[in-house]
Amino acid sequence: MSKTILAIDIGSTKNCAIISEIDDIGKIKITGHGISKSQGVKKGIITNIELASKSIKKAINDAKRIAGSDISSATISISNTYAKSINSQGIVNIPHKDISLKEIERVIHTAQYNANIPSEYEIIHVLPYNFRVDDQDFIEDPYGMNASRMEVDVNIIMTQKSSLSNLKKAVRSAGVEIDSVILNGYASAIATMNDDEKELGVVVVDIGGQTSNMIIHTGNSVRYNDFLNVGSNHITNDLSMALHTPLQIAESVKLTYGDLTESSNDIIELPMIGDDKAMNQVSLDIVYAVVLARVEETLNLLAKSLDKSLLREQIGSGLILTGGMTKLKGIRELAQVIFEGMPVRIAQPNEKAVSGFFDELRDPAFSTVIGLLLYKSGKFTEYEIDIKGDLLHSKQSLADDKSEMAFENPLEKKKKSTPKKIKPKSEERMDLGDIELGETIKATKIRQREETRMREASRMRENEDAFVFERLPDDPTEQGNVLKKVANWARQLF
Repeated sequence: MSKTILAIDIGSTKNCAIISEIDDIGKIKITGHGISKSQGVKKGIITNIELASKSIKKAINDAKRIAGSDISSATISISNTYAKSINSQGIVNIPHKDISLKEIERVIHTAQYNANIPSEYEIIHVLPYNFRVDDQDFIEDPYGMNASRMEVDVNIIMTQKSSLSNLKKAVRSAGVEIDSVILNGYASAIATMNDDEKELGVVVVDIGGQTSNMIIHTGNSVRYNDFLNVGSNHITNDLSMALHTPLQIAESVKLTYGDLTESSNDIIELPMIGDDKAMNQVSLDIVYAVVLARVEETLNLLAKSLDKSLLREQIGSGLILTGGMTKLKGIRELAQVIFEGMPVRIAQPNEKAVSGFFDELRDPAFSTVIGLLLYKSGKFTEYEIDIKGDLLHSKQSLADDKSEMAFENPLEKKKKSTPKKIKPKSEERMDLGDIELGETIKATKIRQREETRMREASRMRENEDAFVFERLPDDPTEQGNVLKKVANWARQLF
């Protein structure tokens, strides 16, 4: 049976809501979408709850109208702006020697407990990236293994409680409840990475309108995340100031003439700020210089963040660029130079896992919202602890130790003292080959009881007929009795 989900990406420049159907095997079909200009949000932070709520509500209503659905709960993204992450470790003993979901959840919660979480922060993801089983490192999946001890390394992602609370208020004011909260950089990585890149290690950079997010994925999970207050809107602002033209015109110039591959001496005419009738002639060489300077600065900051992570040596597949800013021509080649020859590719949302794509959604700017859909369909990190404290996994069995029975050692099972059901004697059976002697035993016991009763009755009759001399009275008053005398004589004779 399919289920309906609503995903909302709340950005600094746009809000996008998508309604889709997910079937039993996790296949996603988009049924409706809505896009609205973001208001009340600056650099990932809610600055006006009322305006933000109205903007979010417009996107939701458009999606509902297209899909014909009245869904009331949503999975939302949260900006990396005030998110931070720390690493922690946990260790537990395995009493039954077989690792079940219960033990996996226990060791991850132990790592979460061991972490020093500031009181003003709330955990949104606990992502395990390395398991150790009896000192064996780099275990991909410990489920079902036999061990006496298990350890885990986790990356805990948290965000400020006040920022999260304001975001929830804005969404609830738009008329929907919140089902899950996902870090937007994490969602973008889910939508753009393939299995080989996950295995070899990859950097995913989502450059949006006002912010840039970096995620480093190595091994089994996200290892590092960072955030920059820089995005493509800064290019627009720089062009507006350098060319003395309105912001809308500067945005159009960026999209039309933004080229990082080569400069041009062509001249274009642009309206001036404050006087639409007055036109100003501008060389495209100035446009090239302004765009190049801002993009180069942004990529250099991201490269420094990568060095700070100390994970460069574990990245084998290179860099993935996504987000609206990646539509600039030549940004891939520039990134390869700045990231010192690291392979770079421009990625838009993976359409193989999602059907029903609208043309508007075939754009790197919508990677986050598609990642939210994939997350809800099961593309999360295996054994992740979500914002509600639930263990997310792809196993079929439940985390109530049913799996423990499935992997139980038969020899150990015999040693366990389990209560036995005692059958009534009338239902007893003795199995001798193919012969059941229950009825025979029952008849034999009845016959034995009958024979015993008959022997007792015969013995009683014999006792009644027997003459026992010792039973005669020994009273001196009876000494003259003839019968007594005969009895005494007979006793003395024999």
